[in-house]
Amino acid sequence: MNIFQYLKRSKFMKKTQKILVLCLIIGLAAGSFAFTSCSRKIAGTDYSPEMDTWAQKAQLGKYDKKQDWDEIIALAKEEGEVIIYSSSSRMAAVGNSFNKIYPDIKVTSHDLGSVKTFEKTVGEQEAGIFNADIITTGGSGNFIYDLIANNRVVNFVPSMFADRIAKENKEPALVRIMEAIVFMYNTEVNDAPPITNLWELTTEAYRGKVVIKDPLASLSNLMGVATITQHADEMKKAYKDFTGEDIVLSEGVPDAGYEFLYRLLHNDLIILDSGSKTTGASGKKGQTDPPVSITSFTYLRYNGTKEYVNGLVYPVEPADGVIYPTYTAIAARAPHPNAAKLFTAYMLGDPSITLDTVIEKPFTEGKSLEILQGLAPYYEIGSVSPRDDVPLPEGGEAWNEMNMWVVDPEYMWYDAPKVQDFWIKESAR
Repeated sequence: MNIFQYLKRSKFMKKTQKILVLCLIIGLAAGSFAFTSCSRKIAGTDYSPEMDTWAQKAQLGKYDKKQDWDEIIALAKEEGEVIIYSSSSRMAAVGNSFNKIYPDIKVTSHDLGSVKTFEKTVGEQEAGIFNADIITTGGSGNFIYDLIANNRVVNFVPSMFADRIAKENKEPALVRIMEAIVFMYNTEVNDAPPITNLWELTTEAYRGKVVIKDPLASLSNLMGVATITQHADEMKKAYKDFTGEDIVLSEGVPDAGYEFLYRLLHNDLIILDSGSKTTGASGKKGQTDPPVSITSFTYLRYNGTKEYVNGLVYPVEPADGVIYPTYTAIAARAPHPNAAKLFTAYMLGDPSITLDTVIEKPFTEGKSLEILQGLAPYYEIGSVSPRDDVPLPEGGEAWNEMNMWVVDPEYMWYDAPKVQDFWIKESAR
């Protein structure tokens, strides 16, 4: 089951569809389509009686007050456990290092992947089961427009980091880590990036020479290709800059963003089932005519661990990549809310970190682990903390130089299913 198949069956999606119809009626009655004000209403405070009682006691959600961390730590130790539903297998390592500081708090981390994290959270809560304390996953549209909007989780920003995280990375949900989908090329064969405009990938010169992990099997890649369709105007301009001509859309294709996907797919795009294989296709040594890969920035680490020779394709028109967030929040009616607060703070690293802090390899051991704390397993090229005072790891400096689009949760919620359907249709031809 893919992520949109589960959503189409959910009660919340049916409720959302009714709201959209109402917004359309209101907009037309007013003489214009006033969609934004309806669609952007996200988190409400209409708690159920049980949720309200829990939130008051836990001092979370609308009852979040000035945070007393001595009290939170004491209560967390009394609770003695924290249960995490996560899309990342590395969360277990975060739990192990957390236990070295707080041995009285048992950490249970369920590595579920993005789709199953949503399925398990929603399924259990609709069955009246409230087992989880922390939900952390990607899938921005689903996280914001289902979990947050439907009060399945409550946002929690540890007070010591509140002024170190930009508003868009802490509201309406706290971002735990940021990563990106980028384009990579083989530096052994090419002295410089082989393209300067994304439309070059749709030309005959790149027929069968572009590779991607299947967006139908990867939520991050789906967000990447969907974001391209969102930026149709920029794609249209980039096409004219590249060819000198206005774009002519293929039959049934709505705009230049979709046209890029259409031409890419019909240019013998290579679709693989693995991100590491995708990165290897462009980065392995000894090739004479390697492809360009569309892959995760973090896979640049394989240059060190697997001796690949990938380089980042940038600058390229109209964008060098797509940034996507992984969120974290406290589950509704969490049985161990204070342990969840403490673990959330730990995931963001030691408050003493500054941009001048020297952090040396290995990041998951010794002094570096002590200061990075829950950031340690994710402190690598292509992963960026939401905090503005955490230095980039060595080799990851390009992040600040690149012009990247950012995933829009609203667009993912309402439009990514259309992109998915388009991809299925055109990739089958």
